[in-house]
Amino acid sequence: MKAAIPDRSADAEVDVSMTVNGEAVSRSVSVRMLLSDFLRHELGLTGTHVGCEHGVCGCCTVLLNGRAGRSCLTLAVQANGYDIRTIESVAAADGTLHPVQQAFKECHGLQCGYCTPGMVMNIVARFEEPGKLDLSDEGIRDLLSGNLCRCTGYLNIIAAVRRAAELLGRA
Repeated sequence: MKAAIPDRSADAEVDVSMTVNGEAVSRSVSVRMLLSDFLRHELGLTGTHVGCEHGVCGCCTVLLNGRAGRSCLTLAVQANGYDIRTIESVAAADGTLHPVQQAFKECHGLQCGYCTPGMVMNIVARFEEPGKLDLSDEGIRDLLSGNLCRCTGYLNIIAAVRRAAELLGRA
């Protein structure tokens, strides 16, 4: 009887290189490492939160080549060569809040704040896209449909999206 040879392919590591918040980053990572874990544990960018680990809550939303994406559903190796932006990149270097962040502050669009980074990243991505925005209640709810907040009734968040549109000259 032959002894079974353990399959260690799942433990393999590969080199990844990407741009994170404007800085080139290269690391050797497990082929199974999630992008959310890479950002939080390898790079110390803990603003990207992990809520459900199933891509449902949106807390882990980051920008992947300018588009909102779930970092808990993306392997770090899949992001090789990508330009990634996290919540840490949104405010100006001097601490001035991004208009979306400012709108959340002005409109009290958060309570515990756990879901806020993912919401902000999703909204920032939409505001960076060209074209007309649907600022109706239905349009904003559609925009936020991939982000869950267990603390609020979403009314202040909807108001924050409208205020952000005003601050960005997109109303």
